[in-house]
Amino acid sequence: MTNKKFKTGAATKAAQTEPDKSNVLQVTLKKGQTMEHQLAELGLSPCALNAHTAAMFAQGAFGKIGVSEAFAVMLDKATRTEAGDLSELEATLTAQAATLDAVFNEMARRAALNMGQHLDATEKYMRLALKAQGQCRATAETLAEIKFPRSATFIKQANIAGQQQVNNGQAGIEGHRIAPEKTINPTNELLTKGIHATLDTA
Repeated sequence: MTNKKFKTGAATKAAQTEPDKSNVLQVTLKKGQTMEHQLAELGLSPCALNAHTAAMFAQGAFGKIGVSEAFAVMLDKATRTEAGDLSELEATLTAQAATLDAVFNEMARRAALNMGQHLDATEKYMRLALKAQGQCRATAETLAEIKFPRSATFIKQANIAGQQQVNNGQAGIEGHRIAPEKTINPTNELLTKGIHATLDTA
């Protein structure tokens, strides 16, 4: 009995002293590349950064996820998307739309329960419900755009305006511009022979 306890204690102690490798990203050094350069490349890689962030958020539901495994999965997802396979992206948007719809219904239900008694709580729940509904609609529109992209439409522009004249003046001496000549309408012009000019009655 004593030996058994001793072995269990030794195993527990060994497990405690063994380093946790779940947060360690294991990579193979590329040929002709320094360790510092590869660390910088990984540190600025969108797949590596998002794999770490996603693993942290997912551990609440699934426990601790290894960073190396998360990076490999994220890299595989990105590779398939780059190759034109959008099936997983479509599945993600569909699932998110369904989740947002569930959030909308739950918030709306809580708003209805507080209706007439706690108007402040009703208003807050309804705001959350409508926000979830708006996000659900936006997600559904994005999914529809991916599944059925709009075709580009080219419309030839037609000039239906009548005759137009633009007079910007004429070039003067040494490049100076002068104002355009005034157009005289004879029917509206006054007599110009002088201030005491008389009408011709002949």
